[in-house]
Amino acid sequence: MSSEKKLAIKGAFWTIISYGGSQIIRFGSNLILTRLLLPELFGLVGLAYVFIVGVHLFSDIGLRPSIIQNKRGEEPEFLNTVWTMQVIRSFFVWLCLMLITWPVATFYKQPGLLWLIPAISINTLIGGFYSTAISSLNRKMAVKQVVIFELGIQIISTTVMIVWAWFDRSIWAIVAGGFMGSVTELIWSYFLMRGKPNRFAWDREAVKEIFSYGKWIFLSTVLFFLCSQADRLVLAKIFDLRMLGIYGIAFTLGDMPRQVIIALGGRVIFPSISTLADLPREELRAKIIKNRNLILIPLAIGLAIFVSCGDQLILTLYRKEYAAASWMLPILALGIWHTTLHNLMGSCLLAVGKSQYGAMGNLATFLSISIGIPIGYHFMGNLGAVLAVAVGDIPTYLVISYGLWREKLSCFWQDIQLTALFLGVLGILLFCRFHFGHTLPIDRLLPIDWKPGKLF
Repeated sequence: MSSEKKLAIKGAFWTIISYGGSQIIRFGSNLILTRLLLPELFGLVGLAYVFIVGVHLFSDIGLRPSIIQNKRGEEPEFLNTVWTMQVIRSFFVWLCLMLITWPVATFYKQPGLLWLIPAISINTLIGGFYSTAISSLNRKMAVKQVVIFELGIQIISTTVMIVWAWFDRSIWAIVAGGFMGSVTELIWSYFLMRGKPNRFAWDREAVKEIFSYGKWIFLSTVLFFLCSQADRLVLAKIFDLRMLGIYGIAFTLGDMPRQVIIALGGRVIFPSISTLADLPREELRAKIIKNRNLILIPLAIGLAIFVSCGDQLILTLYRKEYAAASWMLPILALGIWHTTLHNLMGSCLLAVGKSQYGAMGNLATFLSISIGIPIGYHFMGNLGAVLAVAVGDIPTYLVISYGLWREKLSCFWQDIQLTALFLGVLGILLFCRFHFGHTLPIDRLLPIDWKPGKLF
């Protein structure tokens, strides 16, 4: 077994450990916080983070990926230049957040955003001074160290959040947890540095290479934000804060399978394929297809179980105020299947230097969701809006599939086989559930939930 394959297997193992641990912490804290805080608070924080994350992504020029991909990624001068650009970017992002706070609060008629966005944006300034150590570890596929780092930060941040909420059941608990996480990440990142700490530097050649590599990443990231957050941007004008908070709970749980694929893509597939990018396309495609089955077959079975039983998770563990999330979760989780297919292969296209397909796919999905949600809500109310989200990124799958075909890396036939497996397992599970006297996963859907809505 080659050293690259050993690293990839080890990286995949630790990525799964990271994902499992992270989701346990996230799910556990979610259960506790939903018993301490009202749904409206989750809706308000979720809306604030849409714009905070958005401004971050709108200014993303691929600084961290450039450390992994660039041949100079281990040179101190290159790393220091990246760090300098990161610091400059953090101040730019913070300034943009200050400028958009009032317009956003006015547009959504939420005065609480006037202080919430500035409070959370302090983390942006702190984040600008993180060391480049984590990106360097990702380049070397030292996933174990990265996993320990990320889980440690999550534990500290979550603990602060829960303890604060226990004594003060206000939105400040979430703000304080995020702040402590940022401070911890800043300090810890420098303990992971090998050699001298980052310092200010400006290598013109490095800057040129970063911008050249990052131009499509910038566009793709901007469009990724638009397509991934379009649901919240539109739903925030349709749903009240309570329903937006409930939707956020359902989406967070339903999105878990996609998150593990994103983690595998970024930590394992992207760096692995980057080292094999010079292979003949047929040989590279064969390696991708072989290893893709190892990931997607277990995922297909697991996702089918999740779709068929996810509603019981909500009804058993959450308070009755969140019951509407029980019918949203299976629909959103079902829509994750095609998302995982294109997310996995999007990392392969990025690794061979073809990031434009991801950008075009994200644009198509943004348009699909932005148009689909209002139409769905108009004809089928809340149900129509959620259905529009579930099918919204099918255009991205189509564009990525086209890109793979152009680059002679097509996996379309494999996708058909895996989809048949997924639907077959799901059908069997739903039949068994119904046969043994249980209702279907969307049984809690009420007539009011599919009542046509008025947009204006």
